Amino acid sequence: MQFPQDFVCATHERTTFDKHIPAPIFRKTFTVEDAASPARIVIGTPGFYELSVNGVEITKGYLAPYIANPDDLVYFDSYDVTPHLREGENVIGVALGSGFQDMIDSVWDFDHARHNGSARFALRFESNEQCFTASDFVCSDSEITFNSYRCGVHVDARLIQDGWQSPGFDDSEWREVLPAEEPRGEYRFCEAEPIRVQQELQAVSITQGNLVSGPARPDVIDSFKDIDIVPVPIEAEGGYIYDFGINTAGIFRLTIQGEPGQRVVLQVAERLKGEDADPTNISFFYPEGYGQRDVYTLAGDGEEVFVPSFTYHGGRYIYVSGITEEQATEDLLVFLEMHSDLEQRATLETSDETVNKLWEITLRSDLTNFHYFPTDCPHREKNGWTGDASMSAEHMMFTLGAERSFTEWMRSVAKAQNDQGALPGIVPTGGWGFDWGNGPAWDSALFTLPYYTYLYRGETQIIEESAPFMLRYLDYISGRRDARGIIEFGLGDWCPVGRGPDDYLVPLGFTDSVMVLDMCRKGEVMFNVAGRPLSAEFARKLGDEVRAAIRETYLDPATMLISGNSQSGQAMGLYYEVFDNGEKQQAFEQLLTLIRAENDSMNVGYLAGRVLFHVLSDYGHSDLAFKMITKKEYPSYGNLLERGATTLWEMFLPEPHLSGSENHHFWGDINHWFLRQLVGINVNPGEDNPNRILVRPNFVEALDHAKGSYDAVGGTVRVAWNRTEDSDDIQLKVEADEGLTCDLELPAGFYFKDSGRTYLSGAQAFADGRTAELTIVNKR
Repeated sequence: MQFPQDFVCATHERTTFDKHIPAPIFRKTFTVEDAASPARIVIGTPGFYELSVNGVEITKGYLAPYIANPDDLVYFDSYDVTPHLREGENVIGVALGSGFQDMIDSVWDFDHARHNGSARFALRFESNEQCFTASDFVCSDSEITFNSYRCGVHVDARLIQDGWQSPGFDDSEWREVLPAEEPRGEYRFCEAEPIRVQQELQAVSITQGNLVSGPARPDVIDSFKDIDIVPVPIEAEGGYIYDFGINTAGIFRLTIQGEPGQRVVLQVAERLKGEDADPTNISFFYPEGYGQRDVYTLAGDGEEVFVPSFTYHGGRYIYVSGITEEQATEDLLVFLEMHSDLEQRATLETSDETVNKLWEITLRSDLTNFHYFPTDCPHREKNGWTGDASMSAEHMMFTLGAERSFTEWMRSVAKAQNDQGALPGIVPTGGWGFDWGNGPAWDSALFTLPYYTYLYRGETQIIEESAPFMLRYLDYISGRRDARGIIEFGLGDWCPVGRGPDDYLVPLGFTDSVMVLDMCRKGEVMFNVAGRPLSAEFARKLGDEVRAAIRETYLDPATMLISGNSQSGQAMGLYYEVFDNGEKQQAFEQLLTLIRAENDSMNVGYLAGRVLFHVLSDYGHSDLAFKMITKKEYPSYGNLLERGATTLWEMFLPEPHLSGSENHHFWGDINHWFLRQLVGINVNPGEDNPNRILVRPNFVEALDHAKGSYDAVGGTVRVAWNRTEDSDDIQLKVEADEGLTCDLELPAGFYFKDSGRTYLSGAQAFADGRTAELTIVNKR
């Protein structure tokens, strides 16, 4: 079925902070003679839509169809509506939200984006009996008087037009639709997983308290100094604070009965200040009252239910004002946790509850930050920061079924690339992010997401589609080298422990150039997969040149220290193969010295944080890595738990300092480390077969047992080990489905008790079929 071309709108006015435009609704009445005749709807919008047939909503999920820059890509969905039709009168109803079509955020210059305009959509209905488009609909204003997917939703229930989505409704007062400018982007059907509610959370406590207020950022205030912003007042004292127990993302369901005109205001926050709700860390990007604040005005005609449309929020607490003590019940408010409907593909359980809890909060951080693509946080920005996604690409692919969503988002990343080959720091963008917020570590998403999608799932489509843009980028970045052959611009080892976000210990030129080296190495593999040998050769040569420049500029051959004498420099130099083989042991000893000097604590930013613990394991120090991750003292992941974290924080700062955000995912590679280094599941070690698994566990002294599983393309592998009670022996069990090939390998000093060999091939280990049960002894 073809894409509809005729976009329509209800008004040409767009919402701003000084003038709220109601969300429009549209309906089309038509007659069906044969209800069994196949019928289909194709609908698309640069914003969001909700679609109903005969009063039944059939929208695939929340925030449909997608979030993208409509100058680049315009998304459509297709529905078989045959089961929803009936003989006689039928009605199609459409409600529109602003989404990315009408952006009012100033910090990232979205308010100046070329694509801004009023909400619009295109639709085509086609059956054997008839065909019509959105131009045949009529329209009206809805009860949603304001909507922004970052700021929130205002609803006046007194304006609800009951029955407008159903047959028999009188729409004689509705108006004809207006023609709207067609979006400039390429039309596509959305292939990413939909966003759906995953669970409903009841409040764990309800307390009376206050709302902390704070000033917006100075640049935000300056952006709106010349307009009269419509206020969103709230009673900042004596409201009710609903605590849902965890930091999460989604929307809520308000169920209430009250008087006509009663105004309930709901403010989402992720932390408390004393006993008061404190949203100041996540709402300072917006004018006062517009950061994650929803307003519901009651119709007063019995029980009413309010579930915000066209938005989502991140946080743990909801401060509710405008309700009475009698209304402040447990049933008043339920939090609806929602995110992209991704399959969980890995499990973990160990004898250490800190590890188990860190696994849980990392998964929660990944999922609550995944709304079609990885976002930096679900509350403050909701932006697709490329650096965040790049550093999380591997652990997300290891634990979640993200390949379809990664492939879809990469199309936006490719479209965002400019003619020179540069990439912005956020995708989608309205043009912001080329002058600040990018750089090679962020740009690397163009390579890491396709590479790990291929490594873990064997998918090549994402590589074939991205290859021309990867080559353009390498050509561009080659020209960004200075006289030393070094690349040095943008952001570096972001959010170093105990420091400001950009107060790096390791030189920016080093991290930039190392990330280019990594892009070249991954690019070489992917270009060969895509049948582009000349591109692969270009990537190889550029990588060799950049590596030589890094060594010449930053490596002290006498000490094997990278400039800056930091854990970050040593760990990244080892992980990304800056050191030659004969130099690596001395370089690692320097890393150990730097760690010991910090009392066995990490002192890295997020680039090095992704690789540090793997380097320690690769050199036989998994016990040290385990200690650094799990200890209760600052700085560590275990310390986050001690401080009450239920998701990963943006920064590791000492008390009493608080992290800017308490729900970020880019520190989440520990889940990859738990599965790979503790349990021992190594996927596709040869970069040529996602169904080959190398099982190589590390039996850290602090654990009595560990087990985990991974759903590979060809089946599931399950690994479990535990120490026996009456000896020092370890029982190891590996189970693999028939579609997998497994090999076993033990760390130095451990032996298979029955054979004395330090290595046992998969064929030998699985002599009985698909299961290996072995006894291991430590002879160190």
